[in-house]
Amino acid sequence: MSFSLALAIAAAAPFADLDAVDREVARFTGSGIGQPGGAIAAVDRRLRLNPCVSPLALTWRTQQQQTVVVQCPDAAGWRLYVPVKRVAPQAALPAVNRGDAVTIAVSGDGFSVSQPGEALESGTVGSWIRVRAVNNTRRFSNDSLRARIVRPGLVGIPLP
Repeated sequence: MSFSLALAIAAAAPFADLDAVDREVARFTGSGIGQPGGAIAAVDRRLRLNPCVSPLALTWRTQQQQTVVVQCPDAAGWRLYVPVKRVAPQAALPAVNRGDAVTIAVSGDGFSVSQPGEALESGTVGSWIRVRAVNNTRRFSNDSLRARIVRPGLVGIPLP
């Protein structure tokens, strides 16, 4: 969808699409509403939020991953806190294995960029591992980075 089309749709909509917010939370957590690791419940349909033209920014509120922060970065934006259903403790299976293709996401205040990469170590969700980026010619850089595993296939590097 083009930016101008998204802008026109957002301008025509009186309020933010709460179903879209639920879908983004499910995509971010990797689990659906009511499932372990997913939102406890759908976003309250009584909310009347300004439509968001920019892509939503989603982050974990704390390292315990009990709440997803959903933020509209527009000038008249908003922020929601979505509680997540706790996952029953399991044997710590790696979420990422050495050699796996991963997406390296670097995020800061109001932005996020990503690049493909490779895991140089194995780890569970929340652990920090070494990764290396892939450049445009699909060659690996020689420099490794430390990134935190967000979910299988996604590692993150938060900026202060």
